[in-house]
Amino acid sequence: MVIDLLGPSLEDLFNFCNRKFTLKTVLLLADQLISRIEYIHSKNFIHRDIKPDNFLMGIGKRGNQVNVIDFGLAKKYRDPKTHLHIPYRENKNLTGTARYASINTHLGVEQSRRDDLESLGYVLMYFCRGSLPWQGLKAATKKQKYDRIMEKKMTTPTELLCRGFPNEFAIYLNYTRSLRFDDKPDYSYLRKLFRDLFVREGFQYDYVFDWTIFKLQEKDANKSHASMPMADGMADVGDDAGPSGGQEDDGRKDKRGLMSSSRQANASTNAPTDPTTSSLRRTVKQPMHPGGVGAPIGSSTRANSSPVAGAAAGNVNRSSATSPVTTSRVTMSRRKVVGVDANATGLAEPRGTLGSDRLLRSQAKAAGQSAPGTGYGGMSSFRVKESTTGQNWYQPPM
Repeated sequence: MVIDLLGPSLEDLFNFCNRKFTLKTVLLLADQLISRIEYIHSKNFIHRDIKPDNFLMGIGKRGNQVNVIDFGLAKKYRDPKTHLHIPYRENKNLTGTARYASINTHLGVEQSRRDDLESLGYVLMYFCRGSLPWQGLKAATKKQKYDRIMEKKMTTPTELLCRGFPNEFAIYLNYTRSLRFDDKPDYSYLRKLFRDLFVREGFQYDYVFDWTIFKLQEKDANKSHASMPMADGMADVGDDAGPSGGQEDDGRKDKRGLMSSSRQANASTNAPTDPTTSSLRRTVKQPMHPGGVGAPIGSSTRANSSPVAGAAAGNVNRSSATSPVTTSRVTMSRRKVVGVDANATGLAEPRGTLGSDRLLRSQAKAAGQSAPGTGYGGMSSFRVKESTTGQNWYQPPM
C-alpha cells in the first residue's frame, strides 16, 4: 500500500504558534476545510471525527494544501447508486472526539453531514479563541464528563461563544445547527460567507499562514545568532601575539579549557628572550603545559651563553624547518647536541652519570681548578653543584 508523506497537523502548528491563530490564517483554513468535507460527502461518506489532529498540511510544493486523514470512524450516509439516505436513529453512543462533537451527537442521534460541519465550526472557534469553554471539565466517569460537555455546549449561545470575533462564525454555527438530519448543506454559501469576510478585512490569498511567518522569524534569528563575533577568549592566537597590557598570568583557563589570548601573549612576553630560537618559535605553536601556561620554546634551556649551546640552537632551528616538534623534544635535542660537543672536547655530558662527574672533577683538580672553567671546551656556563648526598652533577646556572 502506498500513502502520501504529509507534514504536521493543524494541532501541531497551533501549538507551534503559541496556541492562537490570526483571523487570516483561520479564514484561509476554513475555505479549504469546507471544501475537503464537501469532497468526502460527495463520495457518500461522513468523517465523524473532525478535529485539528486529523488535518495535515502537505510538504514541498503542496505545503499550503490541507489534507484529511483518519477515516477509521467514517461511515456511508447514503447508498452510492440510489443516493438513499440512511435512516434517522437515536440512542447511539458518542462516536468521535467529545470536544468537537455536535450537540446531536451528544444526544445520541445518528450522525449525518450536518454534524461534520458543526464540528468544523467548533474547530474554527478553537483556533480563534485558543480554547473552548467546555475544555478541562472534570468528572468521575467518562459518561459524566461527556454529559457535562454536552450541557456546557447547549447552554453556551453561539453569540457568546463567538464574542469578540466576526459575526460570520456565529452565522456559520447557527446554520449548521439548523440543518435537518438528511439535508444537504450549502457548501458554497458557507465558503462565500468566509471569503467575503476575508476580502472585507483586506487580506490577500498569498497562503502565508501564521506558522510560515514564525518559521521565517526563527530562521532570521538563527542567522543573526550565527553571524555574531566570537568572544575574545574563544579565539585561537598564535605565538606571535603582542603584549596583553601587563595582565597577570594566573594560569586559569577559559570555557573551552584553553588559555585566553591575552594570557598566552603574556606568557610569551614574560619569558626570557632567546634570539637563537626565534625562528623556531615562529614555526612551532606553544604546547599546553600541565600548569595551564604555555611557556615559549627555549625558555627551559639556560645554556645560551655557551658557544656549544649556540651551535645546538642552530641545529635545532635547521631541523625545525622540516618537522614541527614539541617543547620537550626540542629540549632533549639541545641536550643531546650539547653532550656530543662536550664529548668531542674530552668532557663528559653535562648531565652525565656519577662516574662521568668524578672524571671531570679529577681533570679539574689536576688543572688546579675547583670547578670547570673556560679551558674546558668553553663550558663556563656550567658549574658543579654539591648535593646533600655527596653526589655532584652539572646544572645550568639559574
